[in-house]
Amino acid sequence: MSLYQAEQLKEHGNAHFKRGEYDEAIARYSQAIQQNSNNPLLYTNRANARLKMKLWEDAMDDCMRSISLMAENMKAFYFLGQAQLELHHPNEALSSALMAYDLCSKSSHQTSSAFAITGFVLKCKKAKWDLREKDRVRRRHDLLGELESKLEEDKKREISSIEERKVTGELGSVAASEETEATTETTQQKIEELRNSFAISDPNHLEKREVPEYLVDDISFEIMHDPVVTRHGHSYERATIVEHLKRNPVDPLTREPLSVSDLRPNLALRKACDEFWNNNSGWAFDW
Repeated sequence: MSLYQAEQLKEHGNAHFKRGEYDEAIARYSQAIQQNSNNPLLYTNRANARLKMKLWEDAMDDCMRSISLMAENMKAFYFLGQAQLELHHPNEALSSALMAYDLCSKSSHQTSSAFAITGFVLKCKKAKWDLREKDRVRRRHDLLGELESKLEEDKKREISSIEERKVTGELGSVAASEETEATTETTQQKIEELRNSFAISDPNHLEKREVPEYLVDDISFEIMHDPVVTRHGHSYERATIVEHLKRNPVDPLTREPLSVSDLRPNLALRKACDEFWNNNSGWAFDW
């Protein structure tokens, strides 16, 4: 009977989730878990709802529990990465995102998650790169580092104050999350403005280094050298797509049948890649 009740409660939770009633969805999934605590999908469902409520740490707990019950759990790793990134752990988030991508790419059936997971992996990699760039810029300029540290300290104090107001009941969970997010965004904007000001005075060392998304391969997530385009219009690094097709003869994103003979050189993108490498070879290999 408990398994049946758990399934019914999960369906009720799904209905609430679709209507955007995330508090109710979490309550129903929690009740379902009480009836069947060994179902990994219940934890991923609740994690997704908790992500919507910006309950990052609770979502992480659900994902870890789900993974402990089912190791090859694409959604759990995907949701885990999202929570980790929101908590400013880009290295861990990238590892989780790559695991989700690997599981998605090995799937034998078409999935609508491929594009979302691919985009998220790139987002995590850029966040990791930005963190390294921040450290590099700080090392180049002591004053900039001191000013950035001051802004970060101010942010931590403000977030701590928000948490205290949440504990005392002055702020609800949603309002606290919104204020925390606004504080984080404001601090980041100030840091960007600060860096831009310093970059103007020292462009050779402090100029922001970025990699355009269209130059990044959607399999290895490295900057391409020899891009090819499929008949479906997606471009990949030749070596990585050929290696992928040896294992699984489908497009990694669309999951449609694909063979090496379907690949054609992407001459326009190759020109853009060559230009980027020529102008940025001193640091691009670190991406």
